[in-house]
Amino acid sequence: MNAPAAEQERPVHIHLASLELRVAESTAEIEAAQALRYRVFYEELSAKPTSEMSALRRDFDSFDPYCDHLIIIDRDKGEGAAGIIATYRLMRREQASRRGQFYSIDEFDISPLVNYRGGILELGRSCVDPAYRTKAAMQLMWKGIADYILHYKIGVLFGCASFPGTDPAEHKVALSYLYHRHLAPAEYRPRALPERYVSMNMMSIEEINEKRAFMALPPLIKGYLRLGGFVGDGAVIDPQFGTVDVSVIVVHDLIADKYTKHYHDQAAGKTDESSPTA
Repeated sequence: MNAPAAEQERPVHIHLASLELRVAESTAEIEAAQALRYRVFYEELSAKPTSEMSALRRDFDSFDPYCDHLIIIDRDKGEGAAGIIATYRLMRREQASRRGQFYSIDEFDISPLVNYRGGILELGRSCVDPAYRTKAAMQLMWKGIADYILHYKIGVLFGCASFPGTDPAEHKVALSYLYHRHLAPAEYRPRALPERYVSMNMMSIEEINEKRAFMALPPLIKGYLRLGGFVGDGAVIDPQFGTVDVSVIVVHDLIADKYTKHYHDQAAGKTDESSPTA
């Protein structure tokens, strides 16, 4: 395959100074992305690795072989696997069919999303190397996701976003605010599985300072809300990662203009978000 043909087949390929964003193209690149995930989730944050993960110092699961792994490479640091400084895992409907399910199905009933007739995309395992938690890395990741969903004609994006810790009461203001102001329409609304369901409706909206509640949200959740995204009904405690998870949904057909403006604002430096996870 010649270089121009290979370039045309890439769903995403962006350069910004020394940074390059594309989908991982080799086992070595995927393993380097998994190693970055391990450093962020298990060493920096509070996730609990399996003994095999600890031995290999990589975060991996049975979904990885079926996913696309969006990566940012700093070519000043190294080429390919040696230069990976950020990653985001992407799984389309056809990939989930080969795996047998989407990752989120273990926490949420996502049948309203699976029943959507168009393209759907699950996002997860997003993280950024501590030295690169800047506007440049985030603007590049958002632009890459935009290009990816346009390439594959994705109509709905979804995934899990997390609050730190395993006590939902510590986040009652934020969870209640999300429930009252950003609950997804019924036709797109996942619901936490009955055996894992934690009510997000812990406070009345009258008790909440909405501006403060929004600003206190984790950066990933704020990012999706700014796109016009929604959350599902119910939170879930994830003991492995030590988090309280909510389902996040973005209906691209409803917010295409907002999405475009968002990543162009990112490119103009109009963002102040910085987080271990994108």
